[in-house]
Amino acid sequence: MSLAHGRGAVRHALVLAVTVIVALAMSAVVSAVSPGRAEAAPGPSFTNPVVPAPNSADPTLVFHNGFYYYVATTWSADVVMRRSATIAGLRNAPEQVVVRTGGDTMWAPHLEMVDNRWYLYYSVEQAGGPRRTHVAESAGSDPMGPYTIRGIVNLMPNNGWAIDASLLKLNGNLYMTFSAFAPEDNLQSLYIAPMSNPTTAGAFGRRISTPTLAWERQDGAVNEGSFPLQRGGRTFLTYSASHCNGPNYKLGMLEYRGGDPLAAGSWTKFANPIFQRNDVNGVYGPGHHSFFTSPDGTETWIAYHANSSAGQGCGTTRTTRVQKISWNADGTPNLGTPVSTSTVLPGPSGETASATVRIRNRHSGLCLDDYNWVTAPGAEVRQWTCNGAAVQDWELIPAADGYHTIRNRHSGLCLDDTDWATTAGSPVQQWTCNNLAVQQWRLTSTGDGHSTLTNRHSGLCLDDYNWATTPGAEVRQWTCNNSAVQQWSIA
Repeated sequence: MSLAHGRGAVRHALVLAVTVIVALAMSAVVSAVSPGRAEAAPGPSFTNPVVPAPNSADPTLVFHNGFYYYVATTWSADVVMRRSATIAGLRNAPEQVVVRTGGDTMWAPHLEMVDNRWYLYYSVEQAGGPRRTHVAESAGSDPMGPYTIRGIVNLMPNNGWAIDASLLKLNGNLYMTFSAFAPEDNLQSLYIAPMSNPTTAGAFGRRISTPTLAWERQDGAVNEGSFPLQRGGRTFLTYSASHCNGPNYKLGMLEYRGGDPLAAGSWTKFANPIFQRNDVNGVYGPGHHSFFTSPDGTETWIAYHANSSAGQGCGTTRTTRVQKISWNADGTPNLGTPVSTSTVLPGPSGETASATVRIRNRHSGLCLDDYNWVTAPGAEVRQWTCNGAAVQDWELIPAADGYHTIRNRHSGLCLDDTDWATTAGSPVQQWTCNNLAVQQWRLTSTGDGHSTLTNRHSGLCLDDYNWATTPGAEVRQWTCNNSAVQQWSIA
């Protein structure tokens, strides 16, 4: 074996040494020239919707440790999650089932961290019974799980209907806000319950908002989908009003004014909606939302669902949109106007220019690698033991029509269909990035956190050639067949 291909312990030692030296050098540079935080650039631009139908109503979007995590109604019994380093990358991020609820259908999952664990709250119907809130708890600090189902959160008397749960941290205590039908008047209202811990209610909920205003009663009297927003010592509780079956589904807001959070008198309702349909922009029924912060913590963004036609309602036509919000001089949030799907928006501040990921083959367990650390066009691509080195870091850069270019962090070169080949067994290489079809790849989820990578020009899939499992294994293109050698974990 030649020295150029003998990549054993010596290479690994070099990787570690170089990584440590670079890290120390960068730390010294940052300390010397960056006494304060520099202004972060906006992320890659995007247009709405950021997640298309069908798994895109009732979204929750959070940012954690460099990635966005996204859950929404799936119209199945499963909770499915997407992960992306950028908002622009969410559209084609693979979906992974994180909880199999065992119910008939799952709605409106909500993701929340408490004490370094993640909790997924979701509404489920079982065997024709009332729709109730269930919870699953993560084993650690990874939002992707694994999760253990902890059961039903008992929020209403007599095992009553209770949906759209969201946690509220207030005055050092934990509460849950949710929607339920009030026994006294059968109006779908907002409730709040004290929580003994993230999986157990300390008492049944108490009503704090009733759909009494005219704009809360269009197509049906509804208060649901509550979500807290806190800033400057103030606590706002935003919620969806009117029925989702019409175009007038919208957002209203309460503010906590002090006193017992369980008392309706401690909350003041704003007289007018804060976010609603915009016919000029072609946005109807915007609602059931969440808020998240930009990666650098300087911006607040809203994620919500909406329709593109006044005739669409509560079904699978709803798609997830996001946009930045602002704040009024009096300290209240200003959600602005829902933007059109043709409006190009800059990504949240502090996003990386693209998502840096590892691409690991399901069959071999090896990672896609800039073989021998080459930086010249034509550099080989192979698989190697996953090791955390820069030669195994790849950036997913959104291209046209849902495709991505895939650029190696070390070489700066893009994954390329060598010589524009179109036959099974065609090789791949790295080449100067040019955004041509031979460098565009479509990610298609296969479930369980894996995806296939299909070249736009050849129509062939990236393949662990000859089912190899040893470091140095070849990577080629082959007729797409969805086998394990063509399934890649991208994370």
